[in-house]
Amino acid sequence: MIETNYNPDVLTCLANLSNDEVFTPPTLANQILDTLPPALFSNSKTTFLDPVSKSGVFLREIAKRLMIGLEKEIPNQQERLNHIFSKQLFGIAITELTSLLSRRSVYCSKIANGKYSICETFTNEQGNIIFDKTEHTWKNGKCTFCNASQEVYERDDALETYAYQFIHTNNPEKIFKNMKFDVIIGNPPYQLSDGGAQASAIPLYHKFIQQAKKLNPKYLTMIIPARWYSGGRGLDEFREEMLADDRIKEIHDFPNTADCFPGVNIRGGVCYFLWDVNHRGNCKVYNYKADGEINSLSRPLKEANFNIFIRHNESITILNKIIKGDVKTFEDYVSSLRPFGFRGYFVNDVKFRKNKNSLNKPVMCYGKGKQEGFVEMDEISTNKNLVTLYKVFTPRANNIGTELPDDNLNTFIGKPNSICTESYLVLGANLNLNHDSAFNLRKYFSTRFSRFLHSVAKSSQDATSKTFRFVPLQDFTKNSDIDWSKDILEIDNMLYKKYSINEEEIAFIESMIRPMVLEKE
Repeated sequence: MIETNYNPDVLTCLANLSNDEVFTPPTLANQILDTLPPALFSNSKTTFLDPVSKSGVFLREIAKRLMIGLEKEIPNQQERLNHIFSKQLFGIAITELTSLLSRRSVYCSKIANGKYSICETFTNEQGNIIFDKTEHTWKNGKCTFCNASQEVYERDDALETYAYQFIHTNNPEKIFKNMKFDVIIGNPPYQLSDGGAQASAIPLYHKFIQQAKKLNPKYLTMIIPARWYSGGRGLDEFREEMLADDRIKEIHDFPNTADCFPGVNIRGGVCYFLWDVNHRGNCKVYNYKADGEINSLSRPLKEANFNIFIRHNESITILNKIIKGDVKTFEDYVSSLRPFGFRGYFVNDVKFRKNKNSLNKPVMCYGKGKQEGFVEMDEISTNKNLVTLYKVFTPRANNIGTELPDDNLNTFIGKPNSICTESYLVLGANLNLNHDSAFNLRKYFSTRFSRFLHSVAKSSQDATSKTFRFVPLQDFTKNSDIDWSKDILEIDNMLYKKYSINEEEIAFIESMIRPMVLEKE
């Protein structure tokens, strides 16, 4: 039966602009607001800024709380509305369209001083939710503020520039005439296309956080992609800043983006954090599990010996048992990206031959999907010394460490006189492998143990040498302390025993990583 009186909140029904500019559902906005001290909403002097307003949901939900919290101090409803909207709530819209939408949801009118506005004191159309069209500042083909591509974003005046006002200035305090904000809150745009191939993009969200800190708020909270934990293009400096900042009081981590944004898939998940200027010390980390369980632990953002943020609280004790002393890991035994110099699309090049007969020194070359072809030895520009060695190939993209279900790490042996395109990484080429030890290496990367440790350092589908930084190196010969003749399950048990992994830790590993069947050669 259809409920005829159903009146949905319009902000729950909005379609997202894109996966980069995601509208915040009201329920999520309130979860984020719940991290703030309740006293803020009963103080008539508390000021709030959303510097990336899209739907106005944060400002609207804050207004609701202030209307309740200030009822005793300002009993008259209209006076209370006027005070809250003119003195306490401020926003910077990301586009002209979202400025209208934000004012409509906050003031009940897209014109702040219009006859339908619930605030009576504004004297201009924008009120405290502003939008001033901003231009990029170009230098050598890039914007000096956001690194946007001039080729892509220098466009017709009628088109959106995506030069977000808040981060396109060296003096953000001047936007609201040196006003002091107690709370800065928002859901910033996540990235911008850089004009490269295959939807290549540069991250943006960290710039809003860095800019917000310049305003010296008491509290800062934003929801952003979790990719900064261990990866992300150009995010190394930002990650170091975050890990060293002991003012971050809470992090709420969601590996599955849909738990926050239904219908949205952001590889690596999302998180929101609370930064408190007066907090010093450990951060309370909340892990939101697929089964609805929430695990929390107060811990340092930066653990000793680790230069990334470890997502799952349960992983900490496991890593501390493995990564200690002078232990060698696989990070030093994994190739760089594009190991032999060939791009993925090389399989469509005339130099990628299906028949080797016309070549003087043919070398087998594997492309995406294990496509087989041949290339002339003289065409190989990188790592030519690895061509004649045994090695193991693994796809550069895998779903381990993401919310997607396929968590296999497929591999195959690269025999002497073989190479690959950038679709693959090369494992163990500098380990003096033969066919048997290469096969043992394949077995190792089929274990739950190694795949779990690989997942800890991943924040997206892309694997790199750094995502193997926690996988300990093994002896793959018959002299090893691991009996590689056994099946994968038994090898896992030997590895658990070798590193003193207890039953509770094993249960966690096996809840995260499913068993896999080793593909035949």
